[in-house]
Amino acid sequence: MAVAAFAPGVLDFQSCWADLELPAHVHQVLSAAPLVQTPETRTQLLDWALGRTSGETDWTLGNRDDHGVYEAVFQTPGLGRIAEAVITKARNGLAINFPDPAMRRRDPDAMVIGDSLPTDKPTYTERFGEPFDQTRQQTLDWLKTQELVAMPFYAGEDKLGYGSLLIVPRQAAFFAAALADLQGMIPRSQVPTHFRITGGVLFVAPPFRHTHFAGRQVVVHDRAATHQEVFAYNLYPGPSAKKGVYSMLLDIGEREGWTTNHCAAVAVITPYENQLILMHEGASGGGKSEMTEPVHRMEDGRLLIGRNVLTKEERTLNLPEACHLRPIADDMACAHPSYQGRSGRLTIADAENAWFVRVDHIHAYGTAPNLERLCIDPPEPLVFLNHYIVPGGTCLTWEHVEDAPGKVCPNPRVILPRRMITDIAAGPRNVDVRSFGVRCPATHKDARLYGILGLMHVLSPALAWLWRLVAPRGHANPSIQASKSKEMQSEGVGSYWAFATGRRVDQANLLLRQIIDTPETRHVLIPNQHIGAWKVGFMAEWIAREYLARRGSAKFGREQVDEAPCALLGYIPSQLKVEGSIIPRVFFRVEEQIQGGPDVYQEGARQWREFFAKELQQFLVPHLDPLGRTIIEACLDNATNDDYRRLIPHPMFRDEDH
Repeated sequence: MAVAAFAPGVLDFQSCWADLELPAHVHQVLSAAPLVQTPETRTQLLDWALGRTSGETDWTLGNRDDHGVYEAVFQTPGLGRIAEAVITKARNGLAINFPDPAMRRRDPDAMVIGDSLPTDKPTYTERFGEPFDQTRQQTLDWLKTQELVAMPFYAGEDKLGYGSLLIVPRQAAFFAAALADLQGMIPRSQVPTHFRITGGVLFVAPPFRHTHFAGRQVVVHDRAATHQEVFAYNLYPGPSAKKGVYSMLLDIGEREGWTTNHCAAVAVITPYENQLILMHEGASGGGKSEMTEPVHRMEDGRLLIGRNVLTKEERTLNLPEACHLRPIADDMACAHPSYQGRSGRLTIADAENAWFVRVDHIHAYGTAPNLERLCIDPPEPLVFLNHYIVPGGTCLTWEHVEDAPGKVCPNPRVILPRRMITDIAAGPRNVDVRSFGVRCPATHKDARLYGILGLMHVLSPALAWLWRLVAPRGHANPSIQASKSKEMQSEGVGSYWAFATGRRVDQANLLLRQIIDTPETRHVLIPNQHIGAWKVGFMAEWIAREYLARRGSAKFGREQVDEAPCALLGYIPSQLKVEGSIIPRVFFRVEEQIQGGPDVYQEGARQWREFFAKELQQFLVPHLDPLGRTIIEACLDNATNDDYRRLIPHPMFRDEDH
């Protein structure tokens, strides 16, 4: 018999799940399965991930004798035994590797919609020629035959109470361990008696990748009026445990009138103890995780601003003391209505319990000392993905698995629980500056591309909204499987469109309202990888972070900025000075670079205008906010910066405050 919603107390989920008001088909799966286990602790999940019983493993860092290797094997009709993942015991955690290189990063086409609710995404019927109902039932019937891990958790911050549930075969318990780190888990003995599925259910069935989907990554999202169900047919956690839960949060926000931003956020404390909260958005690979990293230095302590790809010339910067960083979020931040106050600033809180950190930039010891130290000598075992490992050895962040001989996997990851990160700035925080990151290719006379962004651009609110609608995926994106097209690609609205299940216009309207309602949050645009002919990596955002923090709450004077030659790029500071050192003009006036010049710049500007025109057309639909329609039409009509400023007239410059 179901427990009343208001009943106090907790229950043991493993023995009493039938007392909860779970969906009927969830009851059926759990009732029929030969074994259902619910973890009480994280350590239990790590043991299960190696195919062991609880308490069987010595997880102390000094244990050199355990050379355990376990394969997540599934018997697949017509194909026999398939090892979907290899889990190796390391001294510092678990190393997860996928024999199929296609499973090592997210397929941008993985998402399919299995329901009939409004959507702009490909539906199951469109892609596979039949409704999802039959495959859905086959999935549930298969799960009924498996030993299962059933793990309750909350999507987003626990206190928001969006109850969710994972159901995964026990031989893939590492997947549950990854999700438990990313979103947290409710211990089996501590599940509230009023627990309900208001977030979603995540079902995992790996063999269907081969029997139904020709070996491709497929994640089917099946929405209902109260929650979303995610059917994951592969074991790489990116499109399911990570972005699948993100999708649940976006659905909840769409119903309730808010959104979860795709961003990192950090409290930046200057050497003079002033604080700036910076929120950095962008497509995967756009520099979100890097925004919370300490600035990388050369051996002598200088910063390498950039290296010219043609002349090999280097430009450096002396920065005696960098700002102190207090990370807030790494990839997902809820802008829940209960957080918003009267400050005029957007208020956010981390939507995750751990960070899915990409370490492709670490190729040798000493690249990111703080991160390397934490990963080599963690307070608790960590979960690594796509790393080379010798059983019983230490998993090293710079040793990445190879996709092919001599070709290193571009998406090595480590899951870092928030509790292991020092000096976290927890709880809701007011955002002073929203930045947007763009991966740019080398651009010069021999490569006339779109890498014309300077080190930092100041954007009007209307223009900042447009950048979030088009959200360029950018140059050499390491987080997703490569597209064969050479054209500039878009990640879509808010840079999180790949994870949203509904309509573009609804998310566009939510983002527009978010910007309108937060007039005191300012907007900038920051490139990474290249500035014209200069290879900069993520140094542009680290320098911009130092510069913005030292400015604090001070707005630019109108006389301190110039209009960019391409209006889509807003304004360029006339000068950037950090701790007395002036950033060379070549890094923010790209049209003046000797290797490029005005003609190369104008070609890049043309590419940006065409990209915006192409991507914005799809938003001109009946349900678009009227102001949004006006902004898009102005852009298509080659609006000036003054035009954009008038459309959302928030004060941008010092002389506009009164």
